[in-house]
Amino acid sequence: MDRKKRILIVDDEQINLEFFDVMLSKLGFSVHKAENGQEALESIRRIRPDLIILDNIMPKLTGWEVTKIVKSSPEYAEYADIPIIMFSALDDVKDKVEGLELGADDYITKPFNFAEVLARIRAVLRAHDLIKQIENRESRLTISEKAISDVLSIASELKLTLQRVRSSCSEPDTVSALADESAQRLDALEQRIETLKLESEQLRKDAADLAALRKHGSSTKH
Repeated sequence: MDRKKRILIVDDEQINLEFFDVMLSKLGFSVHKAENGQEALESIRRIRPDLIILDNIMPKLTGWEVTKIVKSSPEYAEYADIPIIMFSALDDVKDKVEGLELGADDYITKPFNFAEVLARIRAVLRAHDLIKQIENRESRLTISEKAISDVLSIASELKLTLQRVRSSCSEPDTVSALADESAQRLDALEQRIETLKLESEQLRKDAADLAALRKHGSSTKH
């Protein structure tokens, strides 16, 4: 499904929020706004953005504090992979290093040039999508390996069962019990393969969604 990338803009200056809302909306992004760090954390849970653009100097919670919570807190573990671009009026290497070490993906100093910001936004989103695509492929490989392992394991067990059947062919009750056991193992194998199939289909869908998003992102470029 082709959907717009959701970008959460967090800044206590209303003029910056409105500027990014207008400019990024025109470029095909779905823009969401928050005026402070606490509101940002609530918005992250509610909308699960694809990217967070975060001012550092804010009331209630600073950008550093928000980044640390999102990237390190167990309560936000499911959101920890959301990329963050941090803004700051402080052009200090130490501040930039601290932000990056906390988990920010990029750091931009105010006053900013919008063309540069847009380029960084697209670069961070592309990198994030690439990571997701790699993880998707690794997951699909893992599923294939599990399927092969399960099939080989069940096949080995069935061979042993058949050997026991041959040696017990004069004992109908034993043969019947072994046949039931084999049927149960085949049922278990069938269920396992069906589960793996569903997991693989979901991963394939996720990969298609990523491809659609990349195509949509490319179409918004000038």
